[in-house]
Amino acid sequence: MVAATKAIGVDGPLFKRALLGSLSWLGANHEEVNRLNVFPVPDGDTGTNMLLTLQSAVEDVKESNAAEVSKIAKLASHGSLMGARGNSGVILSQIFRGFARAVEGKSSLTPAELAAAFEEAANAAYRAVNKPTEGTILTVAREAGRAAATAAGSADANVPRVIAAAAAGARAAVLKTPSQLQILRDAGVVDAGGFGLQLILEGMLKSVEESESAAAIFAETKQPVSPASQVSLTLPEGGWGYCTEFLIEGSNLDTELIRGQIEALGNSVLVVGEPELVKVHVHTDDPTSVINIAGGYGKLLKLNVGDMSTQHRRILEYEGAAGPAATRPNGVGIVAVVAGRGLVDIFRGLGIDAIIEGGQTMNPSTQDMLNAIESLPYHEVVLLPNNGNVIAAAKQVIGLTKKKVHVVETHSVPQGVSAAVAFRPERTGEENLRVMKAEAERVQTIEVTHAVRDTRSNGMKVKKGDVIGLINDRLEFAGADYAEVVKQALSKLGPDSYELVTVYRGEQASDAEMARLESEIRSQYPGLEVEVQQGGQQHYPFILSVE
Repeated sequence: MVAATKAIGVDGPLFKRALLGSLSWLGANHEEVNRLNVFPVPDGDTGTNMLLTLQSAVEDVKESNAAEVSKIAKLASHGSLMGARGNSGVILSQIFRGFARAVEGKSSLTPAELAAAFEEAANAAYRAVNKPTEGTILTVAREAGRAAATAAGSADANVPRVIAAAAAGARAAVLKTPSQLQILRDAGVVDAGGFGLQLILEGMLKSVEESESAAAIFAETKQPVSPASQVSLTLPEGGWGYCTEFLIEGSNLDTELIRGQIEALGNSVLVVGEPELVKVHVHTDDPTSVINIAGGYGKLLKLNVGDMSTQHRRILEYEGAAGPAATRPNGVGIVAVVAGRGLVDIFRGLGIDAIIEGGQTMNPSTQDMLNAIESLPYHEVVLLPNNGNVIAAAKQVIGLTKKKVHVVETHSVPQGVSAAVAFRPERTGEENLRVMKAEAERVQTIEVTHAVRDTRSNGMKVKKGDVIGLINDRLEFAGADYAEVVKQALSKLGPDSYELVTVYRGEQASDAEMARLESEIRSQYPGLEVEVQQGGQQHYPFILSVE
């Protein structure tokens, strides 16, 4: 087998096997990637986003028996794009896209052609980013390609050695990322997306050949991997079954115990979270058994069971009592990404046509947003991502539909609300886009949550569990009290310049905490009008809109 691998180069079946190896290795280590989060806030989880993006790529190739590497690469590129989640997932999809273009029309790849494809994959990712930043997954992809090209130029070059060189180059680049980005250096971590790409290349190597080169790479990679986090991601003969997703709300939840029980019932198992809230994702032929097991641990939230041929997330379409709302005279629809029962109701009340459930910690895929847009009876659609980590995936939709899609780059729920309020059915899409963008930019957002780990960021030390306040996605304050952190944040913004504060109350905020926060704002800043809305969002007890 080793001799054959060296002789034939990379054909379709070998590349498919390499992708399976990448999926398995990233699946086993994705939580290590998640732990590298620079900011101490609950976010989209880089490792989870990359894993689900890669999983989507594999799902597109699973039924193919194509002998040509170009056909498998093209399928993987399409799957990764449709399943792209978060910024890291979108960049990974661009890496697949560049690779596919480099091997177009080829039946198999020589070592030199494989190295060239790795280099073009990195180039494509750089071209896809407006302002590339060194010390990120982009740097790691570039250095992996360069290392592969060097190895391909040697007299004894073969496919496993080229992949081994790419993995080694990626690892070396990952270790250097803190010296390239101050924010990584302050937090004491390497770049999460870069480490995820390193794991993908290592998984390829592991599946292609257990050679001396491979052994050396894995010996040097001393990343701890908990046995409980190992998951089997090989393709089952009968297909993937049903995509089952939900949250478990409870107390003292044991993620390892839950994971172990659910692994016995399916594939592509993700069980991540905290003792009070656990996120579960599994592909299973028996979703009822999964739900019954999970229900024994606590309350199930956001349950979604879907056939794998359909979208993965539930799309909530706004309908009035008499059925779907009449189409607007300007022919423009609106789609928003929102999480939280109260926030969903708020956006529905503002006339949003389709709401995609997602946002912080649950980044929807490009496919999810595309499905929502295609479901509307409009040929022109405005899309509100409402989260900074969703914007990149939202932009990918533009090239995937015949409809005219406008993405208003809303980074937060308050920006999304202001944009939605500014929409007028008598204006054209272009006119609405201009006004909605301007209104969104006028809003200042304060987000209050708890630090999920110890870190140093923006010149301050933060301990796990601290109450932290972010202004427009930037960590500004830490303390032990919601009201005090909000007071400091409002003071920094200069309350005399604003008129209205809208407080969106999250699931974790108690009546007493809400009352104290509202009282504190009114007493400290009597010139501000205060409105309170039941947002129902998770992870953030309070989100404030200041305008």
